[in-house]
Amino acid sequence: MPKSKKRAKVQKSGAGLVASRPPTDDEYDTADNISTVSALSDDTGSTPDSVGDEVDETSTQELFEDKLKEYIEGTTQKSAQGRKNCLDEIKKALSKCYLYDFLMDRKVTLSDSLTRCLRKGKGDEQALAATCFCLLFTQLGTDVEDIFNEIRPLMLSLMADNSVNLKARSKCALALAISSFLACDEIEQVKSVMKALEDVFRNSYRKGDKSVPTHNPETCHFHSQALQAWCLLLSIAPTFIVNDIVSSHLVKLPDLLYSKDLDVKISAGETIAMMYELARETNEDFEGDDIDNLCDLLKNLATDCQKSQARKERKQQRSSFRDILRTIEEADVPETCVKFGSEHLILNSWVRKKQYDTFCQVMGPSINQQLQFNELLREIFDLGPVIPVGTVKTKLSKHERNMYKAAAFKARTKARSKHRDKRSVTLNGF
Repeated sequence: MPKSKKRAKVQKSGAGLVASRPPTDDEYDTADNISTVSALSDDTGSTPDSVGDEVDETSTQELFEDKLKEYIEGTTQKSAQGRKNCLDEIKKALSKCYLYDFLMDRKVTLSDSLTRCLRKGKGDEQALAATCFCLLFTQLGTDVEDIFNEIRPLMLSLMADNSVNLKARSKCALALAISSFLACDEIEQVKSVMKALEDVFRNSYRKGDKSVPTHNPETCHFHSQALQAWCLLLSIAPTFIVNDIVSSHLVKLPDLLYSKDLDVKISAGETIAMMYELARETNEDFEGDDIDNLCDLLKNLATDCQKSQARKERKQQRSSFRDILRTIEEADVPETCVKFGSEHLILNSWVRKKQYDTFCQVMGPSINQQLQFNELLREIFDLGPVIPVGTVKTKLSKHERNMYKAAAFKARTKARSKHRDKRSVTLNGF
């Protein structure tokens, strides 16, 4: 009974606060408004009590788009901090909502604003502009191929410039990979981007005397980002390019496993696992030139117990390299199920996992919402047409689920057994 009175009192005081005066213009301009409006635009038909029944979904969407237009215009102001605030709000809006029609009408205006921030801005401003370009390409894909051709030389120049902030260079590496992945059909352009990315992470290779280079954490993060971006483009490369890269890089990449930075080591290990996966699509017996030494190195990393590492990092390293080792020894790929809304996405290959991880980097927690409504992402991950809001997806019966699991288990066991038999024959010397 006392709890009910307390709850009623709080609601009454809150209602009095809302009705006391209308919000001022300054309150409308706070940075949180765009997030609030975008949250309202994702509602499935009901309006929050604080807004009132008079505000329908259409007016909410119009309010959201008006605020977004203001932020796009705000990227041209003289204040550097003001430009960064506007870029940050544009990033939040594009990561949270699928805005294909809105962006198609304003793609040139937005692109010009972001390009200006890349050219004249510094540090965080350049990083935010590059991230916004990532999100723009993720929304529009090949519809902005002409924009990609215009900004590619600038981003390549920024990424290679040692005087540019490392955070901005990292975001440019990611933006180059995303834009090449989604909006480029010219294989030679993709190869040139991959070459530029390799020129970055090759600085973490061991030196001629086998000594491990020492880099600060920011540089290591930059190298790790470049390697992940390179790996994303490798995942869509034609077979003849994959074969060339596997033969030339499988002897180089293990050098990165000696790095003192955990992100570099894990990125290198996952790239090697993906290379084995791609090579075995054309040659199921593929093992590489020095698989025994590679497996020994991976086993050491999977069982590493150095006290110099934090407990969380040791756990992450062991888990990651156990999966990588199983892929190389047994052709076994870890399977992950990502649930969003009433749907789910199965990540059953390293190719798909690396692609999903890259988009997670760009969109953060909003990836689930984008998977629901972004037609381009749904096409990439074979999710089919967008399911209308409110549609209830029929669940499989218990018998159908058991039959599906049994069939998947049988196919997986058959594939593993086949490879294990060949490995045992090789190891026993027959």
